[in-house]
Amino acid sequence: MPLYEYCCNKCGAEFEEMASSSATTTPPCPQCASGDTKKLMSACRARTKPGQTGARTASAGGGGGCSGCAGGNCATCH
Repeated sequence: MPLYEYCCNKCGAEFEEMASSSATTTPPCPQCASGDTKKLMSACRARTKPGQTGARTASAGGGGGCSGCAGGNCATCH
């Protein structure tokens, strides 16, 4: 099961929870027990090679590279 990030609309707490991707409800807040929570958008990170600095986001594709490759070894994303 994937790990999702959530935010409580009542107290503002942010928390992570493992949930099914087909789940239709959000989990209650672990701090105040409110059921008024929402799923947050998580950032994706692409793998970088040794010597590279900074993080790059993966735009699409299945292997963490760019949309034109699957392994991050093409001329576009290096």
